[in-house]
Amino acid sequence: MTSHRQLSVNGLSVHIAEQGEGPLVLLLHGWPETWHSWRHQFQPLVDAGYRVVAPDQRGYGRTDSPEGVEQYGILHLVGDVVGLIDALGEKQAVVIGHDWGAVVAWQTALLRPDLVRGVAGISVPPAPRSPAPPLSLLREHLGEGFYQIYFQHPGVAEAEFEADVRTTFRKVLGGDMIAPGVPEGGGFLDQFTAPQALPPWLDDEDVDVAVEAFTRSGFRGGLNWYRNIDRNWELTAPWHNARITPPALFLSGERDVVRQFTDPGAIKRISQDLRGVVDVPGAGHWLPQECPAEVNAALLDFIENL
Repeated sequence: MTSHRQLSVNGLSVHIAEQGEGPLVLLLHGWPETWHSWRHQFQPLVDAGYRVVAPDQRGYGRTDSPEGVEQYGILHLVGDVVGLIDALGEKQAVVIGHDWGAVVAWQTALLRPDLVRGVAGISVPPAPRSPAPPLSLLREHLGEGFYQIYFQHPGVAEAEFEADVRTTFRKVLGGDMIAPGVPEGGGFLDQFTAPQALPPWLDDEDVDVAVEAFTRSGFRGGLNWYRNIDRNWELTAPWHNARITPPALFLSGERDVVRQFTDPGAIKRISQDLRGVVDVPGAGHWLPQECPAEVNAALLDFIENL
């Protein structure tokens, strides 16, 4: 059974869910999620002989949310993974991430390869460091309506999402995207339909978990990750053109909207030891929840062959 506790990591109280014994596998969630998004991965990994730990990352769930926007930069997020491995009494881990968690996983493998036995990213591939600050390029290519630009204004998205947290999650997790891009004068949620019924992979109890977590924490912490995009570009200048050296795996849903503004093929240039690229037919963005059988099979095959 999955157990829960708080650990002291880099001056933060970090909530983790953990289960099993054996080599450590860390599962890093994305936005707007918590450890619960990995609920279908725990038992298969534990049954295969691994110690599985999924934290609520900085600013989420029952983990602390520092005040300053600058406290959510990529060096802080990678530092939390490094600190967590140490706090768990381990020397290395397989690091797996989805969405923003994938970004943290890739960067942990890039910055601290000595700690990473293997790295797997779901939905978001690693990206080469851009030639200019990313937000300026996003504005140029995708416009002011791109959601990452909309998230740059402190308090705006928070107010939208916190006005009705249940509707937020029903739309973001269970709705269909009508058209990408925040409409002028509108909000992020205007891009989505409000589903009459939740998709088969999501039930009311799962929505309840999200509502409870984000009613407690608010959305500010997670949104502050987006507000460090340009700062992250500045901070990672020393790793310009560096390659990811630990064994790597990338998984993506065929219908994932993230494919519209990322380059999945970049991993073949960035990863020095790419073990596989898995496309899941018909799947969308929330791959670990939508298609757990396919995800678990791919992850187990990857980890067991490290």
